Amino acid sequence: MSEDPPGVDHEFLALERELSVFLRRARASSGEMAREVHPDLEAAAYGLLVRLADAGQQRATELAGYFGVGKATISRQLRALEDLRLIAREPDPADGRAVLVRLTDEGLDRFTRVREARRARYARRLASWDRAEVAELSRLLHRMNAEQELEDDRG
Repeated sequence: MSEDPPGVDHEFLALERELSVFLRRARASSGEMAREVHPDLEAAAYGLLVRLADAGQQRATELAGYFGVGKATISRQLRALEDLRLIAREPDPADGRAVLVRLTDEGLDRFTRVREARRARYARRLASWDRAEVAELSRLLHRMNAEQELEDDRG
Protein backbone atom coordinates (compact mmCIF):
# COMPACT_ATOMS: atom_id res chain seq x y z
CA MET A 1 0.00 0.00 0.00
CA SER A 2 1.49 3.35 -0.99
CA GLU A 3 1.73 6.29 1.35
CA ASP A 4 -0.54 9.24 0.79
CA PRO A 5 1.09 12.39 -0.58
CA PRO A 6 1.71 15.24 1.85
CA GLY A 7 -1.29 17.47 2.56
CA VAL A 8 -3.90 14.77 2.02
CA ASP A 9 -6.96 15.29 4.20
CA HIS A 10 -7.34 11.77 5.61
CA GLU A 11 -10.91 12.25 6.79
CA PHE A 12 -12.08 13.21 3.31
CA LEU A 13 -9.97 10.49 1.73
CA ALA A 14 -11.65 7.93 4.01
CA LEU A 15 -15.06 9.43 3.18
CA GLU A 16 -14.35 9.17 -0.55
CA ARG A 17 -13.30 5.52 -0.21
CA GLU A 18 -16.34 4.54 1.86
CA LEU A 19 -18.76 6.41 -0.40
CA SER A 20 -17.24 4.69 -3.44
CA VAL A 21 -17.89 1.27 -1.90
CA PHE A 22 -21.36 2.33 -0.78
CA LEU A 23 -22.30 3.67 -4.23
CA ARG A 24 -20.98 0.59 -6.03
CA ARG A 25 -23.10 -1.61 -3.78
CA ALA A 26 -26.11 0.71 -4.13
CA ARG A 27 -25.94 0.49 -7.95
CA ALA A 28 -25.82 -3.29 -7.79
CA SER A 29 -28.68 -3.30 -5.29
CA SER A 30 -30.81 -1.04 -7.51
CA GLY A 31 -30.40 -3.49 -10.36
CA GLU A 32 -31.46 -6.38 -8.15
CA MET A 33 -34.47 -4.49 -6.81
CA ALA A 34 -35.51 -3.45 -10.30
CA ARG A 35 -35.50 -7.09 -11.39
CA GLU A 36 -37.50 -8.02 -8.30
CA VAL A 37 -40.18 -5.49 -9.29
CA HIS A 38 -40.21 -6.85 -12.85
CA PRO A 39 -37.62 -9.02 -14.64
CA ASP A 40 -37.52 -6.57 -17.58
CA LEU A 41 -37.19 -3.39 -15.50
CA GLU A 42 -33.98 -1.40 -16.02
CA ALA A 43 -32.10 -0.38 -12.89
CA ALA A 44 -32.25 3.31 -13.89
CA ALA A 45 -36.05 3.20 -14.03
CA TYR A 46 -36.33 1.93 -10.45
CA GLY A 47 -35.65 5.45 -9.18
CA LEU A 48 -38.72 6.68 -11.07
CA LEU A 49 -40.86 4.21 -9.14
CA VAL A 50 -39.34 5.45 -5.87
CA ARG A 51 -40.10 9.07 -6.79
CA LEU A 52 -43.69 8.33 -7.86
CA ALA A 53 -44.33 6.28 -4.73
CA ASP A 54 -42.94 9.03 -2.49
CA ALA A 55 -44.18 12.16 -4.27
CA GLY A 56 -47.30 10.90 -6.03
CA GLN A 57 -48.31 11.62 -9.59
CA GLN A 58 -46.20 14.11 -11.50
CA ARG A 59 -45.62 15.49 -14.96
CA ALA A 60 -42.80 13.97 -16.97
CA THR A 61 -41.06 17.35 -17.03
CA GLU A 62 -41.09 17.44 -13.22
CA LEU A 63 -39.55 13.96 -13.11
CA ALA A 64 -36.90 14.94 -15.67
CA GLY A 65 -36.02 18.01 -13.61
CA TYR A 66 -35.88 16.04 -10.38
CA PHE A 67 -33.47 13.50 -11.88
CA GLY A 68 -31.55 16.03 -13.95
CA VAL A 69 -32.12 14.21 -17.24
CA GLY A 70 -33.50 15.31 -20.57
CA LYS A 71 -36.98 14.82 -21.99
CA ALA A 72 -35.83 12.03 -24.32
CA THR A 73 -34.32 10.02 -21.45
CA ILE A 74 -37.34 10.38 -19.19
CA SER A 75 -39.72 9.60 -22.06
CA ARG A 76 -37.87 6.40 -22.89
CA GLN A 77 -37.88 5.25 -19.25
CA LEU A 78 -41.56 6.13 -18.79
CA ARG A 79 -42.48 4.31 -21.99
CA ALA A 80 -40.69 1.19 -20.70
CA LEU A 81 -42.51 1.44 -17.35
CA GLU A 82 -45.81 1.92 -19.14
CA ASP A 83 -45.16 -1.11 -21.36
CA LEU A 84 -44.60 -3.14 -18.17
CA ARG A 85 -47.91 -1.77 -16.80
CA LEU A 86 -46.15 -0.26 -13.78
CA ILE A 87 -47.22 3.32 -14.54
CA ALA A 88 -50.11 5.02 -16.32
CA ARG A 89 -50.48 8.46 -17.86
CA GLU A 90 -53.59 10.57 -17.33
CA PRO A 91 -54.64 14.09 -18.34
CA ASP A 92 -53.77 16.72 -15.75
CA PRO A 93 -57.08 18.11 -14.46
CA ALA A 94 -55.37 21.47 -13.83
CA ASP A 95 -54.12 21.70 -17.42
CA GLY A 96 -55.77 19.61 -20.14
CA ARG A 97 -52.68 19.87 -22.35
CA ALA A 98 -50.44 18.25 -19.74
CA VAL A 99 -50.20 14.61 -18.66
CA LEU A 100 -49.61 13.22 -15.19
CA VAL A 101 -47.68 10.01 -14.57
CA ARG A 102 -48.73 7.75 -11.71
CA LEU A 103 -48.03 4.25 -10.44
CA THR A 104 -50.65 1.68 -11.40
CA ASP A 105 -52.09 -0.53 -8.67
CA GLU A 106 -49.87 -3.35 -9.94
CA GLY A 107 -46.84 -1.04 -10.01
CA LEU A 108 -47.49 0.13 -6.47
CA ASP A 109 -48.03 -3.42 -5.19
CA ARG A 110 -44.83 -4.72 -6.81
CA PHE A 111 -42.80 -1.71 -5.70
CA THR A 112 -44.12 -1.85 -2.11
CA ARG A 113 -43.20 -5.53 -1.76
CA VAL A 114 -39.65 -4.87 -2.93
CA ARG A 115 -39.27 -1.76 -0.77
CA GLU A 116 -40.46 -3.61 2.34
CA ALA A 117 -38.03 -6.46 1.63
CA ARG A 118 -35.24 -3.89 1.21
CA ARG A 119 -36.04 -2.29 4.56
CA ALA A 120 -36.03 -5.72 6.19
CA ARG A 121 -32.53 -6.33 4.74
CA TYR A 122 -31.35 -3.00 6.18
CA ALA A 123 -32.78 -3.96 9.56
CA ARG A 124 -30.95 -7.33 9.46
CA ARG A 125 -27.66 -5.76 8.34
CA LEU A 126 -27.82 -3.09 11.02
CA ALA A 127 -29.25 -5.28 13.79
CA SER A 128 -26.10 -4.83 15.88
CA TRP A 129 -26.34 -1.04 15.62
CA ASP A 130 -27.98 1.03 18.31
CA ARG A 131 -31.18 2.73 17.03
CA ALA A 132 -29.56 6.10 17.77
CA GLU A 133 -26.69 5.19 15.40
CA VAL A 134 -29.16 4.33 12.64
CA ALA A 135 -30.96 7.62 13.24
CA GLU A 136 -27.64 9.51 13.18
CA LEU A 137 -26.60 7.89 9.89
CA SER A 138 -29.97 8.81 8.40
CA ARG A 139 -29.67 12.39 9.67
CA LEU A 140 -26.17 12.83 8.27
CA LEU A 141 -27.07 11.36 4.88
CA HIS A 142 -30.12 13.62 4.74
CA ARG A 143 -27.95 16.64 5.52
CA MET A 144 -25.43 15.70 2.83
CA ASN A 145 -28.20 15.14 0.27
CA ALA A 146 -29.95 18.40 1.16
CA GLU A 147 -26.73 20.38 0.83
CA GLN A 148 -26.01 18.73 -2.51
CA GLU A 149 -29.52 19.60 -3.70
CA LEU A 150 -28.99 23.25 -2.73
CA GLU A 151 -25.69 23.28 -4.60
CA ASP A 152 -27.33 21.70 -7.66
CA ASP A 153 -30.11 24.32 -7.56
CA ARG A 154 -27.53 27.11 -7.53
CA GLY A 155 -26.11 25.70 -10.74
